[in-house]
Amino acid sequence: MPWLEAALPVRMTRVALVAPAGSLRPMLVKVAEAGCVEFESDATGHGAQAGRAAGNPEASQVAAALSAREPDLAALAAAGRDDLIAGERQLLQIAGDAAVRHSACGLAGWMPAGRVGALSQALAGVGCAVVPLRRPRGVDAPTLMEASGGRRVVSPLVFAYGTVPYADVSPAWLAWASYALMFGMMFGDVGDGLLLIAAAACLRAGRPRWLSPYRGGWPFVAGAGAAATAFGFAYGEFFGPTGVIGAGWLDPIARPIPLLVAAVAFGAVLLATAYAIGMLNRWREGGWPLALYAPSGIAGSALFLGLGMLAGGWYVRSAALLVAGGVIAVAALVLAFTGFLAEAGDGGYGVTQASIEVFDLVIRLGSNVASFARLAAFGLAHAALGLLVWEGTRALWHRGGVMVPLAVLLFLAGSALAFALEGLVAAVQALRLEYYELFSRVFVAQGRPFRPWRLRVDPGLADPAGEGNRLATARAGALAGLREA
Repeated sequence: MPWLEAALPVRMTRVALVAPAGSLRPMLVKVAEAGCVEFESDATGHGAQAGRAAGNPEASQVAAALSAREPDLAALAAAGRDDLIAGERQLLQIAGDAAVRHSACGLAGWMPAGRVGALSQALAGVGCAVVPLRRPRGVDAPTLMEASGGRRVVSPLVFAYGTVPYADVSPAWLAWASYALMFGMMFGDVGDGLLLIAAAACLRAGRPRWLSPYRGGWPFVAGAGAAATAFGFAYGEFFGPTGVIGAGWLDPIARPIPLLVAAVAFGAVLLATAYAIGMLNRWREGGWPLALYAPSGIAGSALFLGLGMLAGGWYVRSAALLVAGGVIAVAALVLAFTGFLAEAGDGGYGVTQASIEVFDLVIRLGSNVASFARLAAFGLAHAALGLLVWEGTRALWHRGGVMVPLAVLLFLAGSALAFALEGLVAAVQALRLEYYELFSRVFVAQGRPFRPWRLRVDPGLADPAGEGNRLATARAGALAGLREA
């Protein structure tokens, strides 16, 4: 399924990089230039450690590079090539972790599966090889999300939450769309929405220049502005209830209860979507057992469905819905209790803990649904603040004379205050709902980001293919010198 592949991390493979003892350095130069391997020894951070070990705190800030041919460290120091010295320290640290058997050296690491062929060809030129390895049981691969297409611009919301586990599906597009819609429901005003769209255009263009560091946020500002504009038409708000447009759906001030019901219903739809992704992720993480018993898997989803059917049956007075909802809810509670009991252990303590966990699951589910009532509450507050500014403006305007400029000033200042205050509140509340109510079901653990070892190779020094070096004999002395320093 292409849509699923687009939401999954890049497929990683564990590899061994194998070289004859005399070709270890040329191999590492090629690997650093390719920048697609993360060593299991976590050597990507060794440059900073080596700099501090050498008594030079500034070395950790040097943009490290490598010379293609094995350099004379003393000559580099005399030439002031701190970048090449820093790169050489990193290379020596990594080389020191190599396993040496029968005049061959090997290093294990992770890399994208799609780049194994290209790296194999590059290493073949220096007499080395890439050997795919089986992934150890219980060890997760690092996560690399392909930064291509539209996903690159909607992923920051997920990245700010944490690293997507390697087995999980990324909800980047869902996160962007739900955030924009929740923001718009709380900030529904055509005038304010158009201002946000204009701000997004400025962000994307990097104008004024001081906005350039925030350019990556333009998709969220644009989405929020579009949603605020749409809800503004629905509410009949244009910088408040100015009468410029009529309410296409409802007036928040006049009909708060329908707005509240709509907010809770919208939250239920978002929770159901989060549960669907959570079930898929639990299955990918641990197979059917985890997907079946996890609170964010089938057990939690069935409980959510069952309680929803019970509420719907009570509202429409349907016995069939009440019975079906009750059966599904009870079955879900049994599944959840079984999962909690398996985690807590047998005996009275395990039963007590599992019972408390089930009770907490039910309470949290109800509170999670109720949390979305804030979409209506803050939407109502935004409309009320706009009404207050507009009524004050009208009162001054009708007095005439000197009060007319004051009315204009009040409208501009009040609208600016409402825009800043309510915009900040809506942004924070939408983020809270995104992380606490939705992402808590999508993710139950954090992954670790893929950090490959990547260094620039000095173009001024060409490395003849297959040229050996003296690292096998000089490595021990160099490492000893670093330790002494």
